[in-house]
Amino acid sequence: MTCSKLFSGDLPELINEIIEYFHDDFKTLYSCILVNRLWCRLAIPLLWKDPFSILTENYNFIEIYLHYLKDDDKKKLNEYIIRNDLFSSNTLFNYPSFIQHLDTCKISYAINKWITTFENSTTSEPHSHYFIQNTKKLLLSQMPNFTKLIYKLLFQIFIENEVNLNSFEIMLFNSTGFEYFDEILQLILQNPKFISNIKNFKIDLDKETDSVTRFSNLLYSNCESISSLYFQFSSDDSDPDSDLDENDDIHPVTEKCLSLSQIIQSQKNLKKILIGYNFPLHQSLLSLKNPYCSNTLNTIIFYYVDFNNITILTEVFNQLNVLESIHIIYCFSLDSKFIQQIINITKSFKLKSLFLNEIDDDDLLEPLIQKSGNYLENFGIVNNESGSLLQQLLQLIIKYCNKIKYLGRIRFSNENIHLVINLIENISQNLSYLTIDAFCLSYLENNLNDSIKISSIILQNLGQILPFKLEYLHLILNSIDENDLKIFLKNFQNTFVKKFLIKHKKNDDKCKSIYSFMEEFIMKKKRVKYFAFTETYFEGINDLFTCEDKVKKYESYDIQVLNYRDSFISNIYDFINEID
Repeated sequence: MTCSKLFSGDLPELINEIIEYFHDDFKTLYSCILVNRLWCRLAIPLLWKDPFSILTENYNFIEIYLHYLKDDDKKKLNEYIIRNDLFSSNTLFNYPSFIQHLDTCKISYAINKWITTFENSTTSEPHSHYFIQNTKKLLLSQMPNFTKLIYKLLFQIFIENEVNLNSFEIMLFNSTGFEYFDEILQLILQNPKFISNIKNFKIDLDKETDSVTRFSNLLYSNCESISSLYFQFSSDDSDPDSDLDENDDIHPVTEKCLSLSQIIQSQKNLKKILIGYNFPLHQSLLSLKNPYCSNTLNTIIFYYVDFNNITILTEVFNQLNVLESIHIIYCFSLDSKFIQQIINITKSFKLKSLFLNEIDDDDLLEPLIQKSGNYLENFGIVNNESGSLLQQLLQLIIKYCNKIKYLGRIRFSNENIHLVINLIENISQNLSYLTIDAFCLSYLENNLNDSIKISSIILQNLGQILPFKLEYLHLILNSIDENDLKIFLKNFQNTFVKKFLIKHKKNDDKCKSIYSFMEEFIMKKKRVKYFAFTETYFEGINDLFTCEDKVKKYESYDIQVLNYRDSFISNIYDFINEID
Protein backbone atom coordinates (compact mmCIF):
# COMPACT_ATOMS: atom_id res chain seq x y z
CA MET A 1 0.00 0.00 0.00
CA THR A 2 2.79 2.40 0.91
CA CYS A 3 4.75 1.60 -2.26
CA SER A 4 1.69 2.10 -4.48
CA LYS A 5 1.12 5.54 -2.94
CA LEU A 6 4.77 6.43 -3.43
CA PHE A 7 4.83 5.51 -7.12
CA SER A 8 1.44 7.11 -7.75
CA GLY A 9 2.83 10.41 -6.52
CA ASP A 10 0.55 10.58 -3.48
CA LEU A 11 3.40 11.84 -1.31
CA PRO A 12 1.48 14.14 1.11
CA GLU A 13 -0.83 11.32 2.14
CA LEU A 14 2.13 9.01 2.60
CA ILE A 15 3.96 11.56 4.76
CA ASN A 16 0.81 12.04 6.80
CA GLU A 17 0.67 8.30 7.53
CA ILE A 18 4.34 8.32 8.52
CA ILE A 19 3.91 11.24 10.93
CA GLU A 20 0.71 9.74 12.36
CA TYR A 21 2.78 6.67 13.23
CA PHE A 22 4.84 8.87 15.59
CA HIS A 23 1.78 10.36 17.31
CA ASP A 24 3.14 9.51 20.79
CA ASP A 25 6.82 10.05 20.01
CA PHE A 26 7.08 13.74 20.87
CA LYS A 27 10.82 13.96 20.35
CA THR A 28 10.43 12.75 16.76
CA LEU A 29 7.44 15.02 16.18
CA TYR A 30 9.44 18.06 17.30
CA SER A 31 12.11 17.07 14.76
CA CYS A 32 9.47 16.78 12.03
CA ILE A 33 8.55 20.44 12.53
CA LEU A 34 12.01 21.47 11.30
CA VAL A 35 11.96 19.48 8.04
CA ASN A 36 9.75 21.70 5.89
CA ARG A 37 6.36 23.42 5.86
CA LEU A 38 4.40 20.28 4.94
CA TRP A 39 5.92 18.22 7.73
CA CYS A 40 5.42 21.09 10.15
CA ARG A 41 1.75 21.46 9.17
CA LEU A 42 1.18 17.73 9.74
CA ALA A 43 3.12 17.44 13.00
CA ILE A 44 1.80 20.53 14.82
CA PRO A 45 -1.77 19.19 15.32
CA LEU A 46 -0.38 16.00 16.88
CA LEU A 47 1.78 17.94 19.32
CA TRP A 48 -1.08 20.24 20.30
CA LYS A 49 -3.91 17.73 20.61
CA ASP A 50 -3.00 17.01 24.26
CA PRO A 51 -0.09 19.23 25.37
CA PHE A 52 -1.03 19.02 29.06
CA SER A 53 -0.12 15.32 29.07
CA ILE A 54 3.37 15.77 27.64
CA LEU A 55 6.06 15.38 30.30
CA THR A 56 8.10 18.55 30.04
CA GLU A 57 9.94 21.13 32.08
CA ASN A 58 8.60 23.95 29.89
CA TYR A 59 4.95 24.89 30.26
CA ASN A 60 5.15 28.14 28.31
CA PHE A 61 2.71 26.73 25.76
CA ILE A 62 0.08 28.13 28.15
CA GLU A 63 1.18 31.62 27.09
CA ILE A 64 0.50 30.76 23.46
CA TYR A 65 -3.05 29.86 24.39
CA LEU A 66 -3.46 33.15 26.27
CA HIS A 67 -2.62 34.99 23.07
CA TYR A 68 -6.18 34.22 21.97
CA LEU A 69 -7.82 36.10 24.82
CA LYS A 70 -10.16 38.95 24.01
CA ASP A 71 -9.16 42.44 25.13
CA ASP A 72 -11.53 42.46 28.11
CA ASP A 73 -10.07 39.21 29.37
CA LYS A 74 -6.52 40.42 28.87
CA LYS A 75 -7.29 43.30 31.19
CA LYS A 76 -8.13 40.81 33.96
CA LEU A 77 -4.47 39.82 34.00
CA ASN A 78 -3.23 43.37 34.55
CA GLU A 79 -3.51 42.97 38.31
CA TYR A 80 -0.81 40.29 38.19
CA ILE A 81 1.32 41.08 35.14
CA ILE A 82 4.13 43.65 34.96
CA ARG A 83 4.96 43.08 31.31
CA ASN A 84 3.99 40.69 28.59
CA ASP A 85 5.16 40.61 24.99
CA LEU A 86 3.06 37.89 23.54
CA PHE A 87 -0.19 39.78 22.91
CA SER A 88 1.43 41.86 20.18
CA SER A 89 2.75 38.83 18.28
CA ASN A 90 0.96 36.61 15.79
CA THR A 91 0.89 32.83 15.89
CA LEU A 92 1.47 30.59 12.88
CA PHE A 93 -1.42 28.25 13.71
CA ASN A 94 -4.72 28.36 15.54
CA TYR A 95 -3.30 26.23 18.34
CA PRO A 96 -6.42 26.02 20.55
CA SER A 97 -8.36 24.43 17.67
CA PHE A 98 -6.08 21.38 17.79
CA ILE A 99 -6.95 20.39 21.36
CA GLN A 100 -8.66 17.00 21.57
CA HIS A 101 -7.99 15.78 25.11
CA LEU A 102 -8.56 17.65 28.36
CA ASP A 103 -7.87 16.41 31.87
CA THR A 104 -8.83 18.83 34.64
CA CYS A 105 -6.13 17.54 36.97
CA LYS A 106 -3.34 17.79 34.38
CA ILE A 107 -4.41 21.31 33.41
CA SER A 108 -4.20 22.44 37.06
CA TYR A 109 -0.79 20.81 37.39
CA ALA A 110 0.52 22.49 34.23
CA ILE A 111 -0.71 25.92 35.35
CA ASN A 112 0.99 25.56 38.73
CA LYS A 113 4.24 24.47 37.11
CA TRP A 114 4.04 27.39 34.69
CA ILE A 115 3.46 29.91 37.49
CA THR A 116 6.35 28.61 39.59
CA THR A 117 8.74 29.65 36.80
CA PHE A 118 8.00 33.23 37.85
CA GLU A 119 9.40 32.81 41.33
CA ASN A 120 12.90 33.85 40.38
CA SER A 121 12.07 35.71 37.16
CA THR A 122 13.63 39.01 36.16
CA THR A 123 12.92 41.08 33.09
CA SER A 124 16.24 39.95 31.61
CA GLU A 125 15.25 36.31 31.57
CA PRO A 126 13.97 35.07 28.19
CA HIS A 127 12.14 31.97 29.35
CA SER A 128 8.74 33.65 29.59
CA HIS A 129 6.84 36.55 28.06
CA TYR A 130 5.07 37.13 31.39
CA PHE A 131 6.44 38.74 34.52
CA ILE A 132 4.39 38.98 37.67
CA GLN A 133 4.35 41.95 39.98
CA ASN A 134 5.37 41.45 43.59
CA THR A 135 6.26 37.83 43.00
CA LYS A 136 6.69 36.82 46.62
CA LYS A 137 3.48 38.51 47.69
CA LEU A 138 1.62 36.89 44.82
CA LEU A 139 2.88 33.46 45.71
CA LEU A 140 1.59 33.90 49.24
CA SER A 141 -1.73 35.64 48.82
CA GLN A 142 -2.78 35.98 45.19
CA MET A 143 -1.63 32.67 43.80
CA PRO A 144 -4.97 30.82 44.25
CA ASN A 145 -6.96 33.53 42.47
CA PHE A 146 -4.42 33.89 39.69
CA THR A 147 -4.26 30.14 39.12
CA LYS A 148 -8.05 29.89 39.10
CA LEU A 149 -8.29 32.75 36.63
CA ILE A 150 -5.84 31.14 34.19
CA TYR A 151 -7.71 27.84 34.52
CA LYS A 152 -11.02 29.48 33.64
CA LEU A 153 -9.55 31.53 30.80
CA LEU A 154 -8.02 28.45 29.18
CA PHE A 155 -11.39 26.69 29.10
CA GLN A 156 -12.96 29.85 27.79
CA ILE A 157 -10.41 29.94 24.95
CA PHE A 158 -11.11 26.31 24.03
CA ILE A 159 -14.86 26.87 24.06
CA GLU A 160 -14.67 30.05 21.99
CA ASN A 161 -12.50 28.29 19.42
CA GLU A 162 -15.16 25.57 19.09
CA VAL A 163 -12.71 22.75 19.60
CA ASN A 164 -13.64 19.22 18.59
CA LEU A 165 -13.12 17.62 21.98
CA ASN A 166 -12.51 13.87 21.85
CA SER A 167 -11.70 13.06 25.49
CA PHE A 168 -12.71 14.80 28.69
CA GLU A 169 -11.45 13.66 32.10
CA ILE A 170 -12.78 15.22 35.29
CA MET A 171 -10.56 14.43 38.28
CA LEU A 172 -11.80 15.88 41.58
CA PHE A 173 -9.97 14.79 44.71
CA ASN A 174 -9.81 17.87 46.93
CA SER A 175 -11.50 21.18 47.65
CA THR A 176 -9.26 23.01 45.15
CA GLY A 177 -10.28 20.65 42.37
CA PHE A 178 -13.96 21.22 43.11
CA GLU A 179 -13.45 25.01 43.24
CA TYR A 180 -11.80 24.96 39.83
CA PHE A 181 -14.57 22.79 38.43
CA ASP A 182 -17.16 25.26 39.71
CA GLU A 183 -15.30 28.00 37.81
CA ILE A 184 -15.71 26.26 34.44
CA LEU A 185 -19.13 24.70 35.00
CA GLN A 186 -21.07 27.82 34.05
CA LEU A 187 -19.02 28.16 30.88
CA ILE A 188 -19.87 24.59 29.88
CA LEU A 189 -23.54 24.95 30.82
CA GLN A 190 -23.74 27.97 28.54
CA ASN A 191 -21.92 26.13 25.75
CA PRO A 192 -23.16 22.51 25.76
CA LYS A 193 -21.73 21.97 22.28
CA PHE A 194 -18.31 21.84 23.95
CA ILE A 195 -19.06 18.32 25.25
CA SER A 196 -21.54 17.18 22.61
CA ASN A 197 -19.11 15.07 20.57
CA ILE A 198 -16.77 13.56 23.15
CA LYS A 199 -15.88 9.91 22.62
CA ASN A 200 -14.11 9.22 25.91
CA PHE A 201 -15.42 10.48 29.23
CA LYS A 202 -13.98 9.84 32.66
CA ILE A 203 -15.11 11.12 36.03
CA ASP A 204 -13.09 10.33 39.14
CA LEU A 205 -14.11 12.01 42.37
CA ASP A 206 -14.30 11.54 46.12
CA LYS A 207 -17.57 13.32 46.88
CA GLU A 208 -20.79 14.26 45.16
CA THR A 209 -21.77 17.92 44.80
CA ASP A 210 -24.46 19.97 43.11
CA SER A 211 -21.98 20.98 40.43
CA VAL A 212 -21.24 17.38 39.51
CA THR A 213 -24.95 16.59 39.42
CA ARG A 214 -25.67 19.56 37.12
CA PHE A 215 -22.84 18.55 34.82
CA SER A 216 -24.06 14.93 34.69
CA ASN A 217 -27.54 16.10 33.72
CA LEU A 218 -26.05 18.27 31.00
CA LEU A 219 -23.95 15.40 29.69
CA TYR A 220 -26.73 12.89 29.16
CA SER A 221 -28.96 15.59 27.63
CA ASN A 222 -26.40 16.80 25.11
CA CYS A 223 -24.01 13.97 24.34
CA GLU A 224 -24.76 10.56 22.84
CA SER A 225 -21.39 9.90 21.19
CA ILE A 226 -19.42 8.40 24.11
CA SER A 227 -17.73 5.10 23.28
CA SER A 228 -15.60 4.79 26.45
CA LEU A 229 -17.09 5.66 29.83
CA TYR A 230 -15.25 5.58 33.17
CA PHE A 231 -16.92 5.99 36.56
CA GLN A 232 -14.84 6.05 39.74
CA PHE A 233 -15.91 7.18 43.19
CA SER A 234 -13.32 6.64 45.92
CA SER A 235 -15.03 8.39 48.83
CA ASP A 236 -15.19 6.62 52.16
CA ASP A 237 -17.42 8.24 54.77
CA SER A 238 -15.63 6.32 57.49
CA ASP A 239 -12.23 7.67 56.48
CA PRO A 240 -10.96 9.94 59.26
CA ASP A 241 -8.77 11.74 56.73
CA SER A 242 -11.65 12.42 54.35
CA ASP A 243 -11.53 15.97 52.96
CA LEU A 244 -15.15 16.77 53.77
CA ASP A 245 -16.43 19.83 55.56
CA GLU A 246 -19.68 19.71 57.52
CA ASN A 247 -20.90 22.73 55.55
CA ASP A 248 -20.19 21.13 52.14
CA ASP A 249 -23.29 20.62 50.01
CA ILE A 250 -22.72 16.90 49.53
CA HIS A 251 -25.13 14.25 48.28
CA PRO A 252 -24.88 10.56 49.01
CA VAL A 253 -23.48 8.50 46.18
CA THR A 254 -26.68 7.57 44.44
CA GLU A 255 -27.70 6.85 40.90
CA LYS A 256 -29.94 9.90 40.96
CA CYS A 257 -27.12 12.28 41.82
CA LEU A 258 -24.87 11.12 39.02
CA SER A 259 -27.54 10.35 36.42
CA LEU A 260 -25.77 7.06 35.78
CA SER A 261 -28.65 5.35 34.04
CA GLN A 262 -29.38 8.34 31.85
CA ILE A 263 -25.73 8.76 30.84
CA ILE A 264 -25.36 5.08 29.95
CA GLN A 265 -28.70 4.74 28.21
CA SER A 266 -28.25 7.91 26.15
CA GLN A 267 -25.14 6.57 24.43
CA LYS A 268 -25.70 4.94 21.05
CA ASN A 269 -22.22 3.50 20.59
CA LEU A 270 -20.90 2.68 24.06
CA LYS A 271 -18.12 0.13 23.66
CA LYS A 272 -16.22 0.26 26.93
CA ILE A 273 -17.23 0.99 30.52
CA LEU A 274 -15.20 1.06 33.72
CA ILE A 275 -16.89 1.00 37.12
CA GLY A 276 -14.55 1.71 40.00
CA TYR A 277 -14.69 1.81 43.78
CA ASN A 278 -18.00 2.98 45.26
CA PHE A 279 -20.03 3.88 42.21
CA PRO A 280 -23.56 2.40 42.42
CA LEU A 281 -22.84 -1.02 40.91
CA HIS A 282 -26.34 -2.48 40.85
CA GLN A 283 -27.94 0.37 38.92
CA SER A 284 -24.96 0.69 36.58
CA LEU A 285 -25.23 -2.98 35.64
CA LEU A 286 -28.98 -2.79 35.07
CA SER A 287 -28.47 0.15 32.75
CA LEU A 288 -26.32 -1.99 30.48
CA LYS A 289 -29.38 -3.99 29.45
CA ASN A 290 -30.64 -1.22 27.21
CA PRO A 291 -30.90 -2.01 23.46
CA TYR A 292 -27.90 0.11 22.51
CA CYS A 293 -25.45 -1.43 25.00
CA SER A 294 -26.67 -4.93 24.29
CA ASN A 295 -25.27 -4.68 20.79
CA THR A 296 -22.34 -2.29 21.18
CA LEU A 297 -20.63 -2.91 24.54
CA ASN A 298 -17.54 -5.08 24.14
CA THR A 299 -15.45 -4.26 27.25
CA ILE A 300 -16.25 -4.05 30.97
CA ILE A 301 -13.66 -3.21 33.62
CA PHE A 302 -14.47 -3.75 37.30
CA TYR A 303 -11.89 -1.87 39.38
CA TYR A 304 -11.82 -2.25 43.16
CA VAL A 305 -15.59 -2.85 43.29
CA ASP A 306 -17.39 -4.97 45.85
CA PHE A 307 -19.74 -7.62 44.42
CA ASN A 308 -21.39 -8.17 47.78
CA ASN A 309 -25.19 -8.40 47.41
CA ILE A 310 -24.99 -8.16 43.62
CA THR A 311 -27.35 -10.79 42.24
CA ILE A 312 -27.99 -9.66 38.64
CA LEU A 313 -24.72 -10.65 36.95
CA THR A 314 -26.21 -13.61 35.07
CA GLU A 315 -29.19 -11.55 33.93
CA VAL A 316 -27.02 -8.68 32.68
CA PHE A 317 -24.25 -10.64 30.98
CA ASN A 318 -26.72 -12.81 29.09
CA GLN A 319 -28.06 -9.60 27.50
CA LEU A 320 -24.69 -8.41 26.20
CA ASN A 321 -24.36 -9.85 22.72
CA VAL A 322 -20.95 -8.57 21.63
CA LEU A 323 -19.01 -8.57 24.91
CA GLU A 324 -15.42 -9.59 24.19
CA SER A 325 -13.43 -8.48 27.17
CA ILE A 326 -14.03 -8.56 30.94
CA HIS A 327 -11.48 -7.29 33.45
CA ILE A 328 -11.67 -7.92 37.21
CA ILE A 329 -9.02 -5.84 38.97
CA TYR A 330 -8.58 -6.17 42.74
CA CYS A 331 -12.30 -6.60 43.42
CA PHE A 332 -13.96 -7.92 46.55
CA SER A 333 -16.53 -10.57 47.46
CA LEU A 334 -15.58 -13.04 44.74
CA ASP A 335 -17.48 -15.58 46.80
CA SER A 336 -19.72 -18.53 46.03
CA LYS A 337 -22.67 -16.28 45.10
CA PHE A 338 -20.52 -14.38 42.61
CA ILE A 339 -19.00 -17.54 41.11
CA GLN A 340 -22.37 -19.26 40.75
CA GLN A 341 -23.74 -16.31 38.81
CA ILE A 342 -20.78 -16.51 36.43
CA ILE A 343 -21.26 -20.24 35.96
CA ASN A 344 -24.93 -19.66 35.11
CA ILE A 345 -24.11 -17.29 32.25
CA THR A 346 -25.04 -19.03 29.01
CA LYS A 347 -22.66 -16.96 26.88
CA SER A 348 -18.89 -17.19 27.00
CA PHE A 349 -17.45 -15.30 29.95
CA LYS A 350 -14.37 -13.79 28.31
CA LEU A 351 -12.33 -12.86 31.37
CA LYS A 352 -9.17 -11.22 30.03
CA SER A 353 -7.79 -9.81 33.29
CA LEU A 354 -7.81 -11.21 36.80
CA PHE A 355 -5.88 -9.38 39.51
CA LEU A 356 -6.52 -10.52 43.06
CA ASN A 357 -5.68 -9.16 46.49
CA GLU A 358 -7.30 -12.02 48.36
CA ILE A 359 -8.15 -15.70 48.03
CA ASP A 360 -10.93 -16.80 50.33
CA ASP A 361 -11.38 -20.29 48.93
CA ASP A 362 -9.48 -21.82 46.05
CA ASP A 363 -12.30 -24.28 45.35
CA LEU A 364 -14.55 -21.33 44.52
CA LEU A 365 -12.13 -19.87 41.99
CA GLU A 366 -11.56 -23.12 40.12
CA PRO A 367 -14.91 -23.00 38.23
CA LEU A 368 -14.15 -19.41 37.22
CA ILE A 369 -10.68 -20.36 35.98
CA GLN A 370 -12.09 -23.36 34.12
CA LYS A 371 -14.79 -21.28 32.44
CA SER A 372 -12.55 -18.37 31.48
CA GLY A 373 -9.01 -19.71 31.53
CA ASN A 374 -8.74 -19.91 27.76
CA TYR A 375 -9.38 -16.14 27.53
CA LEU A 376 -7.19 -14.94 30.40
CA GLU A 377 -4.38 -12.62 29.23
CA ASN A 378 -3.46 -10.56 32.31
CA PHE A 379 -2.90 -11.99 35.79
CA GLY A 380 -1.40 -11.04 39.15
CA ILE A 381 -1.99 -11.55 42.88
CA VAL A 382 -0.74 -9.77 46.00
CA ASN A 383 -1.63 -9.49 49.70
CA ASN A 384 -2.44 -13.16 50.20
CA GLU A 385 -1.54 -14.65 53.57
CA SER A 386 -2.27 -18.28 52.82
CA GLY A 387 0.61 -19.90 50.95
CA SER A 388 -1.26 -23.13 50.29
CA LEU A 389 -4.19 -21.37 48.60
CA LEU A 390 -1.83 -19.37 46.40
CA GLN A 391 0.01 -22.53 45.39
CA GLN A 392 -3.27 -24.18 44.41
CA LEU A 393 -4.30 -21.12 42.41
CA LEU A 394 -0.96 -21.05 40.58
CA GLN A 395 -1.43 -24.71 39.71
CA LEU A 396 -4.86 -23.89 38.27
CA ILE A 397 -3.41 -21.06 36.21
CA ILE A 398 -0.70 -23.36 34.88
CA LYS A 399 -3.31 -25.98 34.01
CA TYR A 400 -5.95 -23.82 32.34
CA CYS A 401 -4.33 -20.52 31.28
CA ASN A 402 -1.60 -20.66 28.65
CA LYS A 403 -2.43 -17.41 26.81
CA ILE A 404 -1.27 -14.96 29.46
CA LYS A 405 0.46 -11.93 27.96
CA TYR A 406 0.90 -9.85 31.10
CA LEU A 407 2.10 -11.46 34.33
CA GLY A 408 2.11 -8.95 37.17
CA ARG A 409 3.27 -9.14 40.76
CA ILE A 410 2.79 -12.44 42.54
CA ARG A 411 3.46 -12.73 46.25
CA PHE A 412 6.47 -15.04 46.55
CA SER A 413 7.34 -17.66 49.13
CA ASN A 414 10.00 -20.36 49.27
CA GLU A 415 7.24 -22.85 48.48
CA ASN A 416 5.80 -21.16 45.37
CA ILE A 417 8.82 -19.57 43.66
CA HIS A 418 9.39 -22.63 41.46
CA LEU A 419 5.67 -22.73 40.63
CA VAL A 420 5.95 -19.15 39.37
CA ILE A 421 8.94 -20.11 37.26
CA ASN A 422 6.95 -23.05 35.87
CA LEU A 423 4.09 -20.67 35.08
CA ILE A 424 6.41 -18.30 33.20
CA GLU A 425 7.77 -21.19 31.18
CA ASN A 426 4.24 -22.46 30.44
CA ILE A 427 3.08 -19.07 29.07
CA SER A 428 6.34 -18.03 27.40
CA GLN A 429 4.89 -18.45 23.92
CA ASN A 430 2.43 -15.57 24.52
CA LEU A 431 4.16 -13.63 27.31
CA SER A 432 4.90 -9.97 26.48
CA TYR A 433 4.90 -8.14 29.84
CA LEU A 434 6.53 -9.49 32.99
CA THR A 435 7.06 -7.99 36.44
CA ILE A 436 9.02 -9.87 39.09
CA ASP A 437 9.35 -8.31 42.53
CA ALA A 438 11.51 -10.25 44.96
CA PHE A 439 10.27 -8.00 47.77
CA CYS A 440 6.66 -9.06 47.20
CA LEU A 441 6.79 -11.82 49.80
CA SER A 442 4.28 -13.76 51.84
CA TYR A 443 3.75 -12.37 55.33
CA LEU A 444 5.37 -15.42 56.88
CA GLU A 445 8.61 -14.88 54.98
CA ASN A 446 8.82 -11.14 54.70
CA ASN A 447 12.49 -10.63 55.51
CA LEU A 448 15.69 -9.72 53.70
CA ASN A 449 17.17 -13.22 53.66
CA ASP A 450 14.12 -14.61 51.88
CA SER A 451 14.13 -11.85 49.26
CA ILE A 452 17.85 -12.40 48.66
CA LYS A 453 17.29 -16.13 48.25
CA ILE A 454 14.35 -15.61 45.88
CA SER A 455 16.38 -13.06 43.86
CA SER A 456 19.07 -15.71 43.44
CA ILE A 457 16.59 -18.39 42.32
CA ILE A 458 15.04 -15.97 39.82
CA LEU A 459 18.37 -15.08 38.22
CA GLN A 460 19.45 -18.71 38.01
CA ASN A 461 16.24 -19.87 36.36
CA LEU A 462 14.62 -16.99 34.48
CA GLY A 463 16.88 -16.23 31.51
CA GLN A 464 16.53 -19.62 29.83
CA ILE A 465 12.71 -19.67 29.90
CA LEU A 466 11.98 -16.19 28.58
CA PRO A 467 10.57 -15.83 25.05
CA PHE A 468 12.66 -14.43 22.20
CA LYS A 469 10.84 -11.09 22.44
CA LEU A 470 9.30 -9.12 25.32
CA GLU A 471 7.62 -5.75 25.27
CA TYR A 472 8.36 -5.13 28.95
CA LEU A 473 10.50 -6.72 31.64
CA HIS A 474 10.68 -5.30 35.16
CA LEU A 475 12.94 -6.92 37.73
CA ILE A 476 13.09 -5.81 41.38
CA LEU A 477 15.82 -7.77 43.11
CA ASN A 478 17.74 -7.79 46.36
CA SER A 479 21.54 -7.98 46.89
CA ILE A 480 22.33 -9.57 43.55
CA ASP A 481 25.18 -12.05 43.50
CA GLU A 482 27.60 -11.54 40.58
CA ASN A 483 27.63 -15.22 39.67
CA ASP A 484 23.82 -15.36 39.58
CA LEU A 485 23.76 -12.28 37.37
CA LYS A 486 26.27 -13.81 34.94
CA ILE A 487 24.08 -16.90 34.65
CA PHE A 488 21.03 -14.77 33.93
CA LEU A 489 22.76 -12.59 31.33
CA LYS A 490 24.23 -15.61 29.54
CA ASN A 491 20.82 -17.26 29.27
CA PHE A 492 19.08 -13.97 28.53
CA GLN A 493 21.18 -12.86 25.56
CA ASN A 494 18.80 -14.25 22.91
CA THR A 495 15.80 -12.28 24.20
CA PHE A 496 14.97 -8.85 22.80
CA VAL A 497 13.26 -6.55 25.30
CA LYS A 498 11.67 -3.31 24.14
CA LYS A 499 11.59 -1.82 27.66
CA PHE A 500 13.87 -3.30 30.34
CA LEU A 501 13.72 -1.97 33.91
CA ILE A 502 15.88 -3.09 36.82
CA LYS A 503 15.79 -2.02 40.44
CA HIS A 504 18.56 -3.42 42.61
CA LYS A 505 18.57 -2.98 46.36
CA LYS A 506 21.95 -3.19 48.07
CA ASN A 507 21.55 -4.00 51.75
CA ASP A 508 25.14 -3.64 52.93
CA ASP A 509 28.56 -2.42 51.86
CA LYS A 510 29.60 -5.93 50.84
CA CYS A 511 27.02 -5.96 48.08
CA LYS A 512 28.61 -4.68 44.88
CA SER A 513 27.00 -2.57 42.23
CA ILE A 514 25.87 -4.54 39.20
CA TYR A 515 25.87 -1.52 36.91
CA SER A 516 29.12 -2.33 35.07
CA PHE A 517 27.85 -5.81 34.23
CA MET A 518 24.55 -4.42 32.95
CA GLU A 519 26.22 -1.67 30.92
CA GLU A 520 28.53 -4.07 29.12
CA PHE A 521 25.71 -6.50 28.38
CA ILE A 522 23.12 -3.93 27.24
CA MET A 523 25.52 -2.08 24.96
CA LYS A 524 27.32 -5.09 23.56
CA LYS A 525 24.28 -7.23 22.81
CA LYS A 526 21.96 -4.41 21.69
CA ARG A 527 18.93 -6.42 22.73
CA VAL A 528 17.17 -3.55 24.52
CA LYS A 529 15.51 -0.43 23.08
CA TYR A 530 14.57 1.39 26.31
CA PHE A 531 16.50 0.87 29.52
CA ALA A 532 15.97 2.06 33.10
CA PHE A 533 18.27 1.15 35.96
CA THR A 534 18.35 2.20 39.60
CA GLU A 535 20.22 1.01 42.66
CA THR A 536 19.15 1.79 46.20
CA TYR A 537 21.31 1.61 49.28
CA PHE A 538 21.46 3.08 52.73
CA GLU A 539 22.89 6.36 51.49
CA GLY A 540 20.26 6.95 48.85
CA ILE A 541 19.28 6.15 45.28
CA ASN A 542 21.43 6.04 42.17
CA ASP A 543 19.40 6.31 38.95
CA LEU A 544 21.16 5.89 35.61
CA PHE A 545 18.90 8.54 34.10
CA THR A 546 20.61 11.26 36.17
CA CYS A 547 24.08 10.48 34.73
CA GLU A 548 24.21 12.60 31.56
CA ASP A 549 27.49 11.19 30.22
CA LYS A 550 26.29 7.62 30.56
CA VAL A 551 22.92 8.46 29.02
CA LYS A 552 24.70 9.91 25.97
CA LYS A 553 26.87 6.81 25.75
CA TYR A 554 23.76 4.61 25.62
CA GLU A 555 22.27 6.88 22.97
CA SER A 556 25.33 6.30 20.80
CA TYR A 557 24.28 2.64 20.80
CA ASP A 558 20.72 3.63 19.87
CA ILE A 559 19.43 2.78 23.36
CA GLN A 560 17.26 5.31 25.18
CA VAL A 561 17.70 5.59 28.94
CA LEU A 562 14.50 6.26 30.88
CA ASN A 563 13.76 7.65 34.31
CA TYR A 564 13.00 4.55 36.36
CA ARG A 565 10.22 6.15 38.44
CA ASP A 566 8.37 7.30 35.33
CA SER A 567 8.74 4.08 33.36
CA PHE A 568 7.28 1.14 35.26
CA ILE A 569 3.64 0.09 35.12
CA SER A 570 2.42 1.47 38.42
CA ASN A 571 -1.30 1.22 37.75
CA ILE A 572 -2.68 -1.86 36.03
CA TYR A 573 -5.86 0.07 35.30
CA ASP A 574 -3.97 2.47 33.02
CA PHE A 575 -2.23 -0.44 31.32
CA ILE A 576 -5.50 -2.23 30.59
CA ASN A 577 -6.93 0.98 29.15
CA GLU A 578 -4.02 1.25 26.75
CA ILE A 579 -4.04 -2.31 25.42
CA ASP A 580 -7.80 -2.96 25.27
